[in-house]
Amino acid sequence: MAQTQLYIITPPTFNLDDFAGQLQQALSGGDVASVQLRLKDVTDEEIITAAKVLKPICHAKNVAFIINDRPDIARKVGADGVHVGQDDMSYKDAREIVGDDCIVGVTAKNSRHLSMVAAEQGASYVAFGAFFPTDTKETSVTAELSLITWWVELFEVPCVAIGGITVDNAKPLIDSGADFIAVSAGIWKHAQGPKVAVQEFNALFET
Repeated sequence: MAQTQLYIITPPTFNLDDFAGQLQQALSGGDVASVQLRLKDVTDEEIITAAKVLKPICHAKNVAFIINDRPDIARKVGADGVHVGQDDMSYKDAREIVGDDCIVGVTAKNSRHLSMVAAEQGASYVAFGAFFPTDTKETSVTAELSLITWWVELFEVPCVAIGGITVDNAKPLIDSGADFIAVSAGIWKHAQGPKVAVQEFNALFET
């Protein structure tokens, strides 16, 4: 079984100058597979500006840079991929916009049906959650650990576990075989800072 990897999600709001430094700190803490830019209630221009600053920081560490919700912006800024939720856009439409070489991840929440549909359509990964309560994003859906176990036994498409994940509660998700752990507040609100958070997650993955 492949080792779980870290999938970092940005805070929903941030000061770009400050956050660029925080991201550099985080990525200096160890292996990170990808960073998703997920800004809420901002203009397209603000997303584009943030992407132009943050993408090179990610690429300098060989970390994939993914845009949330907006395949049009992902294509415009040359992001490595896009993540689409069930309420955002279909996988098919997103794939047509970003092209064949981009990552297109799809939210499946806690639905076996939605996850299988996404995989059949060609999704690069499916995301299950929320596994724990989270303040980062409004969610009315709770996912069970058994969903990860079921998925990894049957499917080749990678799965991402998301929702309220911290260093303290991540181990059951890792043990169940999640390919990626998506973390936002668990990185940015870690008491010892984002670099230590990434170090601690990587230590968990290695055990």
